[in-house]
Amino acid sequence: MAKIYLLVAGVMLCSIPACPLDNKEIFTRLRQMKTIPSQSCLEHRHDFKFPWRRENITSIQMTQGTCYHHLMLQQIFNLFTMESSYAAWNSTLLDKLLSSLGQSLEQLEEVTLDCPDLGTDVWKYFQRIHLYLKGKEYSLCAWEVVRVEIEKYLSFM
Repeated sequence: MAKIYLLVAGVMLCSIPACPLDNKEIFTRLRQMKTIPSQSCLEHRHDFKFPWRRENITSIQMTQGTCYHHLMLQQIFNLFTMESSYAAWNSTLLDKLLSSLGQSLEQLEEVTLDCPDLGTDVWKYFQRIHLYLKGKEYSLCAWEVVRVEIEKYLSFM
């Protein structure tokens, strides 16, 4: 049942102009950044409480998918522009990821709505990610866990 909600959310959110191709490119860039096997970081896994679960997707959130997607991409961009991010990742691959994110954000700015309630949910989600990274002292495994988390988000968008 949860998979159906994710599918519906993905379909509705991907009706926005930049979504399908740009998400695929961003997803591919994230995949290319993988430097260590995810299996070696299993003990570092963490539930960041992604704000869009089956039980808390409201009709308002579904209709504001463009806004939500823009907020998520902006926070992903902010996350990977942190100084500690440059220490963890190959700079060429990181620059390509940031370029793809920047292009997507530019395209979305034209159609983005104001959505303060969604912004709070997204901010809290990324605050948990930032606190996790800080608590793990920005280790390679911590970054790998975060990279996989972001991939997971993009995979159903």
